[in-house]
Amino acid sequence: MRNKYLNKVEDNAFVCTWSEKTQLEKGDSVIEGYTSELWGFTHVNSMQNELQELRDIWAQWDDEAKQLFYQNYGGFPYLLDVKVDRHLFRVMIQFWNPTYSCFTFGNVDLVPTLKEYTTLLRCPRIQGHKAYVRPASLPTFTKKLVMITGMSEQLAVAHVKKRVDVLALSIYGMVIFPKALRQINEAVADLFDRLGKQNTPVPAILAETIRSLSACRRAGEERFIGCAQLLLVWFHSHFWKLDKIPCRVFFEGYSPLKETVDMPRSDDISEERWIDILQNLQEEDVMWKAPWLVPSEVLYRCGNFDWVPLPGISRAVGYTPLLVLRQYRVRQFIPATQGLAQSDFSYKGDHYKKRMREIF
Repeated sequence: MRNKYLNKVEDNAFVCTWSEKTQLEKGDSVIEGYTSELWGFTHVNSMQNELQELRDIWAQWDDEAKQLFYQNYGGFPYLLDVKVDRHLFRVMIQFWNPTYSCFTFGNVDLVPTLKEYTTLLRCPRIQGHKAYVRPASLPTFTKKLVMITGMSEQLAVAHVKKRVDVLALSIYGMVIFPKALRQINEAVADLFDRLGKQNTPVPAILAETIRSLSACRRAGEERFIGCAQLLLVWFHSHFWKLDKIPCRVFFEGYSPLKETVDMPRSDDISEERWIDILQNLQEEDVMWKAPWLVPSEVLYRCGNFDWVPLPGISRAVGYTPLLVLRQYRVRQFIPATQGLAQSDFSYKGDHYKKRMREIF
């Protein structure tokens, strides 16, 4: 990437001074006279892939095979058992603000961050520092599988993949990036191939989540095609007070995804009740820092940009972590968001190649 992630640590006072100065000089992404064109209510299709077959495959494995999976791909299998509360999920999207790429619940701004998603997924093998960037052209799906597995084309077609990798690929295609029901997007195979080359998938996962949330809100009627399971786990991690669940003391090897699966949770709250809860949310209702998040540096800008560009598998987007610094237990800054929309473009036609070179 031409504009690499900043590799130096800056103290809180410096970031505050920089943020205030940049905000005064460059201003906001909302231009003067801006009028929101969002639909009053978004009708979200939260249809998910049927995952029982993948659950059955996982249940048949012995501990050795499961440990091999965890070592290579992290805690992704827990997502198979995360129940999607459709009432809550449909209501959450009503509070998504595509202008700033964050949730706005009254006076509370929240957004999933790279650090949070990385911690949730716990991918020891693929915690690289290189973000996945989609190439200008992709090989066919079969040829990509041949490249991934090293098999002959005939063997790849017949057997597709060895069991650990094929389950991981299925989870990526059916749960993490469910672009089409019961199908795996070709772009997912390319990302999956890069995992062994120290490319982290987390920016792409977060990018597709933000992209789909914004598309749903702008269209007024859309199917959410990000990872709903992961987004809901993130949500509950900040709202344990609403769930009336005591704060836990966490230990090494703890998995927030596993605890979510093991924890009984009511899903009979109506959409009307959820709207009332989130509309009246107060700051004291929020656990700003997720209890499982270990304090560390915050990636608040990237290269020459005052925000963080995220390359997805179908579209690039951007987000501003300085909007949600309270999630890291530090002082909240008002960020400069002027030009944030420049990070948002799809991978179609020839024009996007130039944009990719400029940003990534």
